Amino acid sequence: MPVLDSAFQPPIKYRNAHIQTTFPTIFRQVDGVSYQRERLTTPDDDFIDLDWSHVVTARDSDALAVICHGLEGCADRAYMLGMVKACNCRGMDAVSYNYRGCSGEINRQKRFYNAGATDDLATVLEYIRQVHNYTALYLIGFSLGANLILKYAGEQGRAIAPDIRGAVAISAPCDLTSSSVELHRLKNRLYHYRFLKMLLEKIEEKAAAYPELLENDLKAIRTLKDFDDHFTAPLGGFQDAADYWANCSCRQFLPHIQVPALIINAADDPILGPDCFPYPEAEFNPKIFLEVPRWGGHVGFLERAGQEEYWHEQRTLEFISLIS
Repeated sequence: MPVLDSAFQPPIKYRNAHIQTTFPTIFRQVDGVSYQRERLTTPDDDFIDLDWSHVVTARDSDALAVICHGLEGCADRAYMLGMVKACNCRGMDAVSYNYRGCSGEINRQKRFYNAGATDDLATVLEYIRQVHNYTALYLIGFSLGANLILKYAGEQGRAIAPDIRGAVAISAPCDLTSSSVELHRLKNRLYHYRFLKMLLEKIEEKAAAYPELLENDLKAIRTLKDFDDHFTAPLGGFQDAADYWANCSCRQFLPHIQVPALIINAADDPILGPDCFPYPEAEFNPKIFLEVPRWGGHVGFLERAGQEEYWHEQRTLEFISLIS
């Protein structure tokens, strides 16, 4: 029964979900990561930007971490840089996958990213296989990206490529409906406002090429559900937000995962609802390892100010070393 006890024990002053969630976003600085950008063209003539960080050693790394960010994230977020650095320090190359429109330049197609866009992830992985010579790939995802990699692994099932050795999902909204309910609660109004503001700004930028997007009065989009109803769902081929959440939630795909997958979801995560903790799936699928620390917030896991590596980075690389 791979439901794991967790060793994460932050000091009392950091045992607050909102401190854990906001402190790293505001104050964390990660030095020492140097990216080289590579652009790939998608089958529908769009582009995806990959930011690479290679280990500088006598021989090339044969292992690669493919790291996927959260909602409105990018390769330069501190949590991405921290994981990249942790991988590099252990001799593993890393590539940060910027979703469509998330690399600092708006993408060409009307479509943009969503929590279930595993076709784009598959395009990225196939491109890596074509132009690089890695024998082992490890998928690492944060928040929306955590849902994405788990959905991908579950969709692939027994057909998953042999070079994909495992996955680590951090703060995974395994049930998008449950997570959305939490995000719309009053306690999360600051997170909700920040995400909505960033998404609406992206629509305004994209409207320069697709003015029909502004047929929806942006002032009437007051919630993330409104945004998903009017933009994310129809642009992604779904009827509405409920249809999008139902079809893209990774939880329904967890029973089919056939590679070792660690899910780290803090019990106090303010953004994850109760259905985001897949205890039954972990109990019945020996490939899934669910770890639920009592504290940690959303993509937090802070132990002390100014620390080099955060606990979830150490835990991720520890898991990868065990399954390698």
